[in-house]
Parts: sequence; structure tokens; C-alpha cells
Amino acid sequence: MSYNENLVNSVREALVDFPKKIEEKKMFQGLTFMVDGKMCIGIRDDEIMCRIDPEIYESVLEKTGCRPMIHGKRTIKGYVFVNEEGYKRKEDFDFWIGCCLEFNKKAKASKKRK
Repeated sequence: MSYNENLVNSVREALVDFPKKIEEKKMFQGLTFMVDGKMCIGIRDDEIMCRIDPEIYESVLEKTGCRPMIHGKRTIKGYVFVNEEGYKRKEDFDFWIGCCLEFNKKAKASKKRK
């Protein structure tokens, strides 16, 4: 598992006052932040994996440092990776965290496996 510890700490700080339950899980070759039981934000290497509203997906792909999440040969709409160029300014970092938290309110939790 590889992830930027400084980036992880920045995400932790951004979520510290959030009123929902926050849980950290090692998954997807990095660390994922579960908010209210739903995947919200992930860190892999020096990138942020953002779970966002599929309705804004196309428009955010135009932002600096953003690329689609591709699993196998399939593009996963509603998930993007953002590299350091796309989150190095505080207002950009806050934008991505805000997108993730906003969609988290509407997102459905995955079914629990037995």
C-alpha cells in the first residue's frame, strides 16, 4: 500500500469537524475515508480519489490535474483521480473535498457482504 502520509493528514484535518462518522480503511492500494458508512475520498500514492456526483463528472474532468477512474477497460463515472497539480492550492483542495462530501449526502452505501 502506497499513499502520501502528508496528503492523508490534510484530508484528516479537512474532515476533523465533519459531524458524520468517519472511518479509514486500507483499500484500492491506498487509504479510503468512509463517511457515514459510504466510500467518499481515497488516497493512493500522491493522488486523491474523489467520489463525486455523476451529474458533474464531465465538467470536473476539465479541471487541472483531474483524470477519470478506469477499472480494467471501463471508465467509472462518478469517480475521478486528482493529482498534486489539481489540489496543491488550498481552494482547489477544498473544492475536491467539498465535491466528495456533497455527493456523500446523496450516495448509497454498498451492500454489506456476509
